Amino acid sequence: MNGASLIDGPVPVVLLVVGGVALFCLLARGGRGAAVSVVVAAALGALTFLGLDWLVTRALGLLPEPLPVIVRVWIAVGVATVVLVVGSLVGTPLARKVIALVCGVLVLLTAGSQINMYFEQYPTLGALVGDEEASVFPGAAPGLVSAPERTPVVSRWTGPPTGVSRVDTAPIPGTISGFTGRDAYVYLPPAYTGRKPPRLPVLILVAGQPGGPEDWVVSGMLQSLLDGFAAAHAGLAPITVVVDPNGSDGGNTMCMDSDIARADTYLGQDVPAWIKANLGVDTDHARWAFGGWSYGGTCSIQMATRHPDLYPSFIDIAGEREPAISADRTQTIQQAFGGDTARFDALTPLTIMAAQRFPTVWGYFAAGSEETQIQQWNTEVMAAAQSSGMTIRSQIVPNQGHSWGVPTAALVPALDWLAPRMGLSR
Repeated sequence: MNGASLIDGPVPVVLLVVGGVALFCLLARGGRGAAVSVVVAAALGALTFLGLDWLVTRALGLLPEPLPVIVRVWIAVGVATVVLVVGSLVGTPLARKVIALVCGVLVLLTAGSQINMYFEQYPTLGALVGDEEASVFPGAAPGLVSAPERTPVVSRWTGPPTGVSRVDTAPIPGTISGFTGRDAYVYLPPAYTGRKPPRLPVLILVAGQPGGPEDWVVSGMLQSLLDGFAAAHAGLAPITVVVDPNGSDGGNTMCMDSDIARADTYLGQDVPAWIKANLGVDTDHARWAFGGWSYGGTCSIQMATRHPDLYPSFIDIAGEREPAISADRTQTIQQAFGGDTARFDALTPLTIMAAQRFPTVWGYFAAGSEETQIQQWNTEVMAAAQSSGMTIRSQIVPNQGHSWGVPTAALVPALDWLAPRMGLSR
């Protein structure tokens, strides 16, 4: 039951039909009061649709990219539904009140289902209810100590694996940065958990914002994707650490050292130091990569341009043109740098790539076919990356907007492309 899909198949279809009937029942009430409720609901719904994007991206500065039209439509439906339910509670019999409340809940469930179908935040019922809890990382296998390897792991590994993959959690302290992030999620491939594990390369991932490390495991189906990659590579896959550079769902450090936090120091010093001290990895950074989706995609090219010695490969999935807190650039700079535009500009990838060469950096870019704004940003950033000497590859995921459907479709192709570079294939 927990494996039931919430983004395709019968569940969202049934909810859509039931929600449509419930909305009709809310509207099918005669009298002057009902007419007033419908007018007010329509007006507030329209106001929500027209003004919500401005409110969250500019007035409140909660998101740097626009809300998708279909998402605004369903939020507007939800607002109108609440108005209709409230109107049905005034001066009506008890039975009507009960029917209105039940119908309202069903419509709101339908709206939530449709929004979830767009973002693919909860692909299954199990993901929604949280039916699995990751174990705490117990430490590296006995005798496995981090060190630089002279040869790629594919040359040292005889396989097949005797272990099975697992996902653990672990706190990564901000020893140098002073930053406090939420627990990281650590994917350990089959080759790592069995007998005589080899030292493996490392992939660091960052989720979108708002969000957190768990999103890559739940919405991004990380273990399933990497298990598939490992199955095609004799059990080999990168040790993958999903880290938190924000500290909370609503936090936004822009992966920078700024007035908000020393997030760049956390990602550039604390995180790699913890990985080397605790996981028993190949410390040759030529085989390390940094990736992410949305906010995390932006973060990935920031790390590659500011720390090419640490992260010479990056995976930018639906990242933005530059780091941002708000769609209003002035607000972003004011909050993070006290209004000092020069300080902010000096740390952005576009500025850095215009001034430096990166012939040893490889970058994989991906976006959904319906992400018009993201594709425009990608085009500009990819052109700058190529001009700076980077080797790049791009992918457009068909029939996808700004949803988890993009990273779930792009992560494995990105790793396939980077596999020889990371030592995971010949």
